[in-house]
Amino acid sequence: MGPGWRGAAGTLQTRTEGSWYLLVTLLLFCGFWKAHTQTDDGKSVYFWETGPWGRCMGSDCGPGGSQSRAVWCAHVDGWTTLHTNCDQGQRPSNQRNCFRVCDWHKDLYDWKLGAWNECVPVSARTFGAPRPFTCSGGEEGIQTREVGCILQSDGSPAEDAICEYFEPKPRLEQACLIPCPQDCVVSQYSPWTSCSKTCGTGLRNRVRSVLVPPLFGGAICPNLTEFQSCKPGPCTGPEGMYSLRVGSWSPCALPQTRTTRQVKRRKGKGPGLRERAGAKDPETRELIQKKRTRNRLNRQESPFWDIQVGYQTREVTCIHRNGSTVGRTLCIPRDLPLTVQSCLLPKDCQLTEWAEWGPCSKTCVDPESPRGNRTRNRQVLQFPVGEGAECPPLEESESCEPQGNGMPPCATYTWRTTEWSDCRVDLLLSQQDRRRSNLTGLCGGGLQTREVYCVQANAELLKYLNDLREKEKAGQTQRQQKPSVPPLLSITFQITASNPVENKLCEGPIPNMSQLCQIPCPIDCEVSPWGAWGSCTFENCDDQAGKKGFKLRKRQITNEPTGGPGNCPHLVEAVPCDEPSCYDWQLVGLDPCIPDDEKPCGSGTRLAQVRCVNSNGEEVDRNLCSSSSPPEPIPCEVPCSRDCVLSDWTPWSTCSQTCSSKTIEGKQMRTRSILAYNAGEGGSLCPNSSALQEVRNCNEHACTVYHWQTGPWGPCTEDPSSSPLNTSASVHPGSNIQGLCSMGMQTRKVICVRVNVGQVPPKKCPDGPRPNTVRPCQLPCKKDCIVTPFSNWTPCPGTCDAAGNAVKRKQSRKRLIIQLPSNGGQECPEVLEEERDCEVPKVCPGFRWKTHKWRKCQLVPWFLRQESPGAQETCGPGLQTRAVSCRQLDGTQADITECLKFAKAMPAITQHCQLPCQDDCQLTNWSKFSSCTADCVGVRTRKRALIGRSKKKDKCKNTQMYPLSETQYCPCDKYNAQPVGNWSDCILPEGGKVESILGMKVQGDIKECGQGYRYQAMVCYDQDNRLVETSRCNSHGYIEEACIIPCPSDCKLSEWSNWSRCSKSCGSGVKVRSKWLREKPYNGGRPCPKLDHINQVYEVVPCQSDCNQYVWVAEPWSVWKVSSVDLKENCGEGVQTRKVRCMLNTIDGPSEPVEDYLCDPEEMPLGARESRLPCPEDCVLNDWGRWSRCSLPCTRTNSRVRTAYTLRSPSAGRQCPETTDKEPCSLNLNCFNYFYNITDWSTCQLSPNAVCGSGIKTRMLDCVRSDGKSVDLKFCEELNLEKKWQMNISCVVECPVNCQLSEWSAWSECSQTCGLEGKMWRRRSVVQASQGDGRPCPSQMEQWKPCPVRPCYRWQYSPWSECRVESVVCGHGTRYRNLSCFVSDGSSDGESSLVDEELCSGLELAVDGDKQIRLKEACTLPCPGECYLMEWSEWSSCVSICVKGAGVDFGSVQVRSRAVLAQEPENLQLCPDQAWESQPCTGGECYEYKWFSSVRPNSTRPLIWCQRSDGLNVTKGCPPMNPPTDNSSCDPPCLMSKSFCSETGICMCEEGFTEVLSPTGQLDQCAPIPVLEIPTAGDKKGDVKTSRAINPTQPTTIQPGRAGRTWYLQPYGPDGKLKMWVYGVAAGAFVLLIFIVSMIYLACKYCAKVHHSLKAQESDANGTAVWMGQNAHEMSYTCPNCQELAQSNSSS
Repeated sequence: MGPGWRGAAGTLQTRTEGSWYLLVTLLLFCGFWKAHTQTDDGKSVYFWETGPWGRCMGSDCGPGGSQSRAVWCAHVDGWTTLHTNCDQGQRPSNQRNCFRVCDWHKDLYDWKLGAWNECVPVSARTFGAPRPFTCSGGEEGIQTREVGCILQSDGSPAEDAICEYFEPKPRLEQACLIPCPQDCVVSQYSPWTSCSKTCGTGLRNRVRSVLVPPLFGGAICPNLTEFQSCKPGPCTGPEGMYSLRVGSWSPCALPQTRTTRQVKRRKGKGPGLRERAGAKDPETRELIQKKRTRNRLNRQESPFWDIQVGYQTREVTCIHRNGSTVGRTLCIPRDLPLTVQSCLLPKDCQLTEWAEWGPCSKTCVDPESPRGNRTRNRQVLQFPVGEGAECPPLEESESCEPQGNGMPPCATYTWRTTEWSDCRVDLLLSQQDRRRSNLTGLCGGGLQTREVYCVQANAELLKYLNDLREKEKAGQTQRQQKPSVPPLLSITFQITASNPVENKLCEGPIPNMSQLCQIPCPIDCEVSPWGAWGSCTFENCDDQAGKKGFKLRKRQITNEPTGGPGNCPHLVEAVPCDEPSCYDWQLVGLDPCIPDDEKPCGSGTRLAQVRCVNSNGEEVDRNLCSSSSPPEPIPCEVPCSRDCVLSDWTPWSTCSQTCSSKTIEGKQMRTRSILAYNAGEGGSLCPNSSALQEVRNCNEHACTVYHWQTGPWGPCTEDPSSSPLNTSASVHPGSNIQGLCSMGMQTRKVICVRVNVGQVPPKKCPDGPRPNTVRPCQLPCKKDCIVTPFSNWTPCPGTCDAAGNAVKRKQSRKRLIIQLPSNGGQECPEVLEEERDCEVPKVCPGFRWKTHKWRKCQLVPWFLRQESPGAQETCGPGLQTRAVSCRQLDGTQADITECLKFAKAMPAITQHCQLPCQDDCQLTNWSKFSSCTADCVGVRTRKRALIGRSKKKDKCKNTQMYPLSETQYCPCDKYNAQPVGNWSDCILPEGGKVESILGMKVQGDIKECGQGYRYQAMVCYDQDNRLVETSRCNSHGYIEEACIIPCPSDCKLSEWSNWSRCSKSCGSGVKVRSKWLREKPYNGGRPCPKLDHINQVYEVVPCQSDCNQYVWVAEPWSVWKVSSVDLKENCGEGVQTRKVRCMLNTIDGPSEPVEDYLCDPEEMPLGARESRLPCPEDCVLNDWGRWSRCSLPCTRTNSRVRTAYTLRSPSAGRQCPETTDKEPCSLNLNCFNYFYNITDWSTCQLSPNAVCGSGIKTRMLDCVRSDGKSVDLKFCEELNLEKKWQMNISCVVECPVNCQLSEWSAWSECSQTCGLEGKMWRRRSVVQASQGDGRPCPSQMEQWKPCPVRPCYRWQYSPWSECRVESVVCGHGTRYRNLSCFVSDGSSDGESSLVDEELCSGLELAVDGDKQIRLKEACTLPCPGECYLMEWSEWSSCVSICVKGAGVDFGSVQVRSRAVLAQEPENLQLCPDQAWESQPCTGGECYEYKWFSSVRPNSTRPLIWCQRSDGLNVTKGCPPMNPPTDNSSCDPPCLMSKSFCSETGICMCEEGFTEVLSPTGQLDQCAPIPVLEIPTAGDKKGDVKTSRAINPTQPTTIQPGRAGRTWYLQPYGPDGKLKMWVYGVAAGAFVLLIFIVSMIYLACKYCAKVHHSLKAQESDANGTAVWMGQNAHEMSYTCPNCQELAQSNSSS
């Protein structure tokens, strides 16, 4: 196998080398051929190369610069050569002029952007590739534009490099979307019309309308009309072939002038003219009448109308059915219609020229909005008459800027605030705190409020500029002289009291109306316990004349109070005493007992160690105590060896009383005990037990304790000795500066008090510590009340009602307190608001039209109508006119332009009229109906009467033709009321509000809960179910119902529990108190603080327990109880006991016993001891002294000692035991280290009267022994350990600020002027958001209630009538419609009902906002046989041109159309073209179109139609069916997407999709087949960036077999079966698989052979074979199974 591999490798390499040789040969050949062709053409092999142009350089900006580039000669092979080898005549320039760009060119040059060109499909740019077969949503395209650099001044082009210097060149092309062609979509046909003829052959029509117009090259609209011949039956007689046709009226024209007619008439007149002068002909009479009319017209005051009555004519012709005109005699004889009528000569509106522009509305300089408006007007010279053009607008405006350099600045407005009110804590209290707390003395965090108002900020500046301008005009200004007071300073002062203006003038954020504040909490005085009584001393040691003395005891201030130490209790108490002395000897200690006569034992003396001290216990010079002798030596006894030995006296106990009286005395006691008994004879005896105890008197001073008591300091008053400087001061609101104007003084009462008795004479108390009764103080300045000036008077509301009558109204003005008085300043004025009556105008402003009397009816001149059949010269139809003028409401004349602006629509100035002929019946107008006695009872009548000659004419007496009375039932008006709509919010009644002094609302002061009312609107209908005013139903418009707004309830907690005992009896611990939840908040009350799992809140503070507060007190040891009794000797082993008690320690010593657990058990002294009672002649030592302190650090090398001294020396031959005891220092046994421990911070502690605000956190130092036990601080202090911690820090408890709301606004206008759904709203806003645990803001910030229901009246057209052409069949006629008053309930689906026109009399005469009322219009009635266009259809619904679900929208459109109607089959070729028109619209619906089908009954062919997604059946719009005609042969039809009906009548899927069948075998859907794209050689996609993502999973619309950009390998054929190539591929894959398996088998088998042949390499048992390949490369192969084979072979 090795050689085989080598051969394969060799073959591969040979082929590879051969390929390289072939490629190199081809390249050389190509290069040679190219060079050969160039030389053959005679061209040089050398050419010029150029580099890029360098930077434009030059000293000046602009076109004077120059730039250069490199030029060299190159060979065609790419290497550079000498310049001489290239043609010098063709050498390019290496330098050129250029434009040097500088920074200031940026303002001169800019890019000019051209318009985007038409969107070109991407496919059209990719080498002419065809467009896709179908379009889905739109086709991606590219549109381009031209971009160039221009000089901005004249638009001339410039080099692009100039603009590119500042800004990159804008893009030249962008992606776009080409909409798909939108075919015309039409509705379904209407039903067939009836046959156009009753006999013979006629036509019937059915029509449809356009729903979507053709867009973007879509298919045009199909025929909108379908014709069908019909034959109702044969005609029995001749058909009517001729019809009278009326033409249109000619334009209005004036008749010929009188002179022309008179000339014509005189020519025909003969003699006898005078005889007939009295009898005027009708024409003359008419001329005279017209002249009179014209004269009367000129007398009236309306020069704005030039009304001329003319005439117009029309033709009447006879028409054949085929449309040709024939003689009139062929038409059936009938009365001919009028051919001449009166008309108004049209006159266009004529206006004057525009007047000059008015002044600019902006007369000042305002940087925010610098431009104003100005207007100009023009007047009406001639109003339009007849069909003349209407008047254009009479006023126009444009923006303008104020002109002139001296323009003052505009008035600016700013917010001002009043002074902050006093800080109030009660505003922060919860409901619970308000009820249970004493509201006096509150302190800590509080709330203060103020009012905010708007003022003109620069009023003083404008006034100053105005005054300055006036002075300059008068020439009184001395420009060099500076004003004594700088104007800006005076302005600043005056701004503080500017008069308020309307708040809406101020913009920007409103300043805060409330803020948190702090009332400092008073600090209580804290004093130490009383010290011990001092010695009896003189009141004044410098003056010892008197014998009076006092014993004093003192205490110190431990916490300085607010206001100084004067607010502390007395610090000194005194008791009188005898024999005072200022200096005395103080015993320091006693020397050892020294026997007399230098004996070793026996009686002796002890010298007292003393020092001289003053009354305060301070050591002074010994000479000061010379007046009293020092203590004498004290006798003592040194026991001899056989004497009784007594212990030293214990210290004196605490005095049993603090003072003495007749009944009680203070006593002190001390004791001693027997340490060794005497030895029988020869030794001094031990005393009896009474001698072992001594008692003495103590505190012998009487129980009469005196001290000075002070009263509170009085107010600070003026000191008469100082100058009166206290003047009033005005402090700017908001400043915290308290002016200090002068010094005053304060006094207080000081009395001497005897404890438990009361006031005594002052001589009983010592004068030394007497407090002061007077102290100086600083007087604050007086603050006067400051109020703003009064605001301007509020504008008077309309003082006229709708009828124009004057109504008395009031106007008001107000001023605000911006600083309250204090310290005796001037009080505020009582009147802060003023009110006065508005001035009632003599004439209410308002204008109305006044109509004058109708003039006489003007007929068409007789000479024009005398030829008309039946015409009479003095009667017939005509026109009459009247004058209109403008009046004020009081009737005085006004300019007509005022009525055009402010009055209603102008009344008509002409109307048609009828002059009755002699044969006509003339009647009066109808009278009013008679009144009814009651509703629904009886009848009412109205009458009219014949007048003139009509009374005698028989035809006029025909009451059927001319009824003279009418009767109708009395109206039966029945009304019923019923509620409508929802209930309103619950609304509290107005009032009940409490405001603070500055008008600031506080949560809780406003009544925001309780009983209110909710409302529901009432609606009133008449018996015809028409809406009428609610007053008809005796209702005020509402149903009212009581409701409850629940009041908020705050979280309620219990009172604080008592503080727990300190957790440690020695050192620093904690103490705790708690509150627990009593009631949760509801209805928006204050939330609870954070509670624990058992609904409690805790307060923890550190506490310090004095380690010496409780001490063990041991009584003296009892007498020895000797266990081995030797009566002779009375010595030996024995036991002593004593009583040990825990006692409360005071400054005077232990006072009373307490429970033992309060004392430290480790320090409890022993209550019993066993020892040996010394025998006579033994050495006796006293008790051991205290152990000395171990030196730190504690180590075993250190030791501590205790000593004792000898009380009785032993007899000869006997030794004393050691007097020194020593033990090593062991850590935490007898030697301890000490360190400070700091506690955690306490919770923030407030004053008891504070709710929140500033507080203090504390922590404490604890001295801790190294074994962890807390000990007295003195142990750490003795070591001078560093104290680096801060013990107190300030903290803040967040204040619970309740949400503060503004007042409810006034009720808004009704959301609808009429109808059932009107609502009124009122709103409020958050003035102060809640903070901390304050009450949160309610969710309801607005309320609504229904408006009273009012009927909605409106003018509405009736439908157009049929086209009327008087008494003839066809031609130009008129159609009419009426304007009627309708009422509705205002809802979109509510029906309208016709009501009396009087109810709409108050409305403007307009329909849907259109003031041009058209009640008639010309129309054409087609003659029999004519083909004509129908009227316009209604506008279709707005349709969006879009792709459903793709997010593509090309706008919305709506359309209307006119279809063709024909009556004769012969005239179809004469029909006009159908028409449609479209217009853009907004809010169009995006529809999609789908095919639907159903099986017809009794038919196998299904019915297929196209339906829009809103359910409307349409023609066109659905995707084309492929092929659409074949679907009819499939049952059911193939309606699934991408399906078609095959030739065998089975539904199949298009190529690229596979069939998914239902369980019944029917086609369910066509699923796309995953395809493999193989790009073609010409597949070059344009680099187009679009903003719309293409769905990569969407199947392409290119069909296989068509020219496309990809190939598709599809396994299924059109019939759904696998194609042949699939079988071929499967067979090939199977053969390949067998080949691979065979090769693997052979390789493994050969591996075994290799193993046997490589005996020399048996050690290599891992199955690796190595061959030497070509070029001596080693080639190795590892057999995966060879290792197992080797093992099996070796085993065998």
